[in-house]
Amino acid sequence: MQIVVAGLNYRTAPVAIREKFTFAEGNLALALKELKETTSVMECVIVGTCNRTELYAVVDRQQLCGHYLRGFFEKWFNIPREQFNKHLYVYENDDAIKHLFRVTSGLDSMVIGETQILGQVRDAFLLSQSEKTTGIIFNTLFKQAITMAKRAHFETGIGENPVSVSYAAVELGKRIFGTYEHKKVLIIGAGKMSELTVKHLYANGADKVIVVNRTLGRAQELAEKFNGVPSTMDKLLTHLEEADIVISSTGAAGLVLTAEQVSGVLQKRRSRPLFMIDIAVPRDLDPRLGDMPNVFLYDIDNLQSLVNSHLEERHKAAVKIEEMITSEMAAFEQWTKTLGVRPVIQALQDKASTIHEETMDSLMKKLPDLDERELKVIHKLTKSIVNQMLRDPIVRIKEMAAERHGDEALDLFAKIFALEEQLAQQERAELARKQLEAEAAQERIKEELLAKVRAGAAPADALAKA
Repeated sequence: MQIVVAGLNYRTAPVAIREKFTFAEGNLALALKELKETTSVMECVIVGTCNRTELYAVVDRQQLCGHYLRGFFEKWFNIPREQFNKHLYVYENDDAIKHLFRVTSGLDSMVIGETQILGQVRDAFLLSQSEKTTGIIFNTLFKQAITMAKRAHFETGIGENPVSVSYAAVELGKRIFGTYEHKKVLIIGAGKMSELTVKHLYANGADKVIVVNRTLGRAQELAEKFNGVPSTMDKLLTHLEEADIVISSTGAAGLVLTAEQVSGVLQKRRSRPLFMIDIAVPRDLDPRLGDMPNVFLYDIDNLQSLVNSHLEERHKAAVKIEEMITSEMAAFEQWTKTLGVRPVIQALQDKASTIHEETMDSLMKKLPDLDERELKVIHKLTKSIVNQMLRDPIVRIKEMAAERHGDEALDLFAKIFALEEQLAQQERAELARKQLEAEAAQERIKEELLAKVRAGAAPADALAKA
């Protein structure tokens, strides 16, 4: 059993390449099934976001796993591997496990510590579970990664400090107003940064947006996005009387608002706080505004300084999360070492259960006068004896299986308890199950191909070849 991840992300491929490897939401379940049917793949999960497309797989042969996963990319997206090989990364075993933990906790994201990816990995895993493309390995590993990421975010608070200028502006405003509910936003100019900032303000409860611009057309264009009111520069001071928040980002060569202009407006505002964000370079808002009563002025340098300090805090939190990942990897490795012991323990329990039932049958024949209550008491007590006899051997073999020569210990354990027949039965049952799955998969392929033939999307002889 090997764990592999193959994919491309924002570090290895530009968006022009990444967009070619996007799974349509409606086709993701079908892609999972096809990936599961790929040679050597035993379990699989597909994680697809705007910044990454990754195939996670449990495979039964390590040597060719990268070849088969590249083949899946090639076939599904109909792109020759020569066109994407240089953008593709393949991690195996410990490297693949560590990568999953780092992705889920936000350490591999474009914005370090972002929390959205956690939900995306969780959704990808739940879909894979529902499509039955995961098994004991990924059911354990992905649950562990998701749980650890939640704990990491809670314990370190890595996602709490905003690391974009627009988010930083919103957070500063919260210190002044507490909440943005029923607050009015005045945008001076119609720049991209202003739009992004007001989008965050709007999402946090600001309910009225006024866009003032030199040209009314551009003001109307931006105002429509927020059900806002467009206006022109000649009405700027009038709108300033009712605004709670001012975001300015124009291309003006000089100041758009001077201290003298705002001084007259402040008298009409009756001491209401005015939060002003100057994102323009050169500055739009007179620096002297910051000295005026009830005016809170921040420029691009103030915001960037806050962002930088928050980034530093996130990097400190990331170091703690890396330590958590190391610990989680050790725990997962310890768990995988005990996987081989499960069939042996099950064989021992099956054999003990068979012996117990045979003994009870014999007892009932020799003592036919026992009533139902007496039989129940005897069954319970004898079952308890069996369980107590098995408890210590099971604990010891779990410990021994995790040690250096665990395979040898398992073989010896099976011989001591004469479990060869039970293990052979398990193997036959597993082979039969896999055969049924393979036949069912082949039948699905034929049905899908038949539908394509009927629809004219495949040649008539394709079914015979299948």
